[in-house]
Amino acid sequence: MELAYYSDYAVRLVNTEEPARNKDSLTTVESVRDLFGANAQAARRATDADVTRFRSVRGRLRAVFQAADSGDETLAVDLLNSLLLEFPVSPQVSGHDTRDADGKPDWHMHLADHPSNATAGFAAIAAMGLAFHLTSHGVDRLGLCEAAPCRNAYLDTSTNRSRRYCSDRCATRANVAAYRARKRQETLRTEDTGRSADTTQPSTPSTDR
Repeated sequence: MELAYYSDYAVRLVNTEEPARNKDSLTTVESVRDLFGANAQAARRATDADVTRFRSVRGRLRAVFQAADSGDETLAVDLLNSLLLEFPVSPQVSGHDTRDADGKPDWHMHLADHPSNATAGFAAIAAMGLAFHLTSHGVDRLGLCEAAPCRNAYLDTSTNRSRRYCSDRCATRANVAAYRARKRQETLRTEDTGRSADTTQPSTPSTDR
């Protein structure tokens, strides 16, 4: 498993909340377990206490994305380093059950789950994955969706660093909104031009008979 895969842990957790819409899907232990995806063993360790702990980590991860999105690279790195110090990872070489073309184990780096509790394990993996993405691709590759009021987190993997939205849906919605705004401005300019023309039209003098 590539270490870059783990950066998605951070995105999934941050996007369980939409502050501008006052929405929060991280409300039960089941919602916590869902974040682990296929990692059922780690998910089983989650308890009701992890709901609050996960929310705390979520806020700190969102702060990393916010700092990166605003261009404050130093703050983003400092915030991420504080998470890495608090939630250390245990790297391991793993082959699982996968084999290459010659039948040999497909050895790769794997981040082992922290044994203490579900939050510590998830936070360690999310922070390390995000750190790997940041150092490999740059702080400016961490962003928050520009389609208000969304503000979901995303990782920019585009070749020209052009991503601005978390999804195609938000990109389409933003483009439609921008188009409608342009049309309104064009209509207003046309109306203003018409009014200006009316006020500057010379009056026809009356003819005395």
